[in-house]
Amino acid sequence: MSITIKEVALAAGVSVATVSRAMNGHANVTPATSARILEVMRELRYTPHGAAQSLVTRRTQTIGVLLPDMHGEFFSELIRGIDAAARIQGLHLLLSSSHGDLSDTTAALKMMRGRVDGLLIMSPTATAQFYAEQLHESLPAVLINAPAGAAPHACVAVDNYGGAVQMVRHLHRSGRKRIAFVSGPNNNHDAVERLRGFREALSALEPDYQPLVMHGDFNEPSGFRAGQQVVALAERPDAVFAANDMMAIGCLLALAEAGVRVPEDVAVVGYDNIPTARFVRPALTTVSVPIADLGTVALERLVSVIEDPAKVQGQETLLRTQLVVRGSCGASRVSNSNLRVLGSGGRPA
Repeated sequence: MSITIKEVALAAGVSVATVSRAMNGHANVTPATSARILEVMRELRYTPHGAAQSLVTRRTQTIGVLLPDMHGEFFSELIRGIDAAARIQGLHLLLSSSHGDLSDTTAALKMMRGRVDGLLIMSPTATAQFYAEQLHESLPAVLINAPAGAAPHACVAVDNYGGAVQMVRHLHRSGRKRIAFVSGPNNNHDAVERLRGFREALSALEPDYQPLVMHGDFNEPSGFRAGQQVVALAERPDAVFAANDMMAIGCLLALAEAGVRVPEDVAVVGYDNIPTARFVRPALTTVSVPIADLGTVALERLVSVIEDPAKVQGQETLLRTQLVVRGSCGASRVSNSNLRVLGSGGRPA
C-alpha cells in the first residue's frame, strides 16, 4: 500500500500541515524541520499525490502543446526542444495536434482548459482574431510563429521573410537569375512570409523577370510534382527555391528521375534545415531554422509568463535564420547555423 502524508507526518513528529508546507517550499518551516521531513519521505519512499498537490499549489506541472501536426522531422525537432526545456523545469507535456484545422484547434484548446498551467500553440492558419476569441487571458499562453498583432499573448517566431530574402540574394550572387519557387499552403502564415520574401527580393534584383511560382503542401509529393513541372518546361529556371526542405527533396527526386543534373542544370534549395537535408545527394542548400531552439525558447518564455504574466505578455521574440550552403546550389562555401535572438519587436517590413 502507498504511504500517506499522515504517515510521513507521524514519523517526522510534525503535523500534516507542516509536511505540506515543507513540500511546497514555504518559508515558515525551519531548514532543520524541512530536512527531517525530506529524510522521512525518502526512507518511507513517499510519493506526493499529483492531484492533491494541485489542489494546494493550483498547479498541474503540465504544459499543453498544440501543434498543427506531429509527423515529420520539423515537428520531431520542435517537440525535442520543448521537451528538453520542460524536463529542466520539472514539467510534463500534454501534446495534441490540430491537423491544420481550426475547428480541431478549438476542440483541443477546450480539452486542455483546467488540465494545464499554460499553453504553447503553433497554428499557422489561425488569425489574431481567432486567438482573441479562443484564448482566455487567465490561462498563460505563448504562440509559436503566430501572425503579427496576436497580442496580448507572447510570441516566439522565426524570421521567415528574412530567411527567404537571404536565400534569393545568395542564388543571385551565384549567377542564378531565373529562380522558380515552390510555395506552401496559401493559408499558412510561414508559407506566406517565405513567399513574400522571395517575391520582394527577386523583384528588387530582377525587376523584369516574372518568376514561376508552383503550389506545394509542405510535403515530398508536392515537391515531386513541382519538379515534374520544371522538367516539362521548354525553358527551365536555373534554380528552384522550395519553401521547405521536404518539398525540395521531392523536387530533387523528380529531377534525378528525368536526368536533370543538380546543380549543373538546375540548382535546388530548401528551407528549415531538417536533419535529412545534409544526407541527400547532392546535399541540400537550405535556410536553417533553429527548430529545437524555437521549442526551447518558447517553453522558457511560457514559464516566465506563468510566473509573471504582466511582465512578458505581448512581447515577440524573433529568431534569426542562417544560410547553410551545400552542394545542391553549386557553391562551395559552407555557413554553419547559429541562433540569434533579436528580442522583442515587429517583423521585417
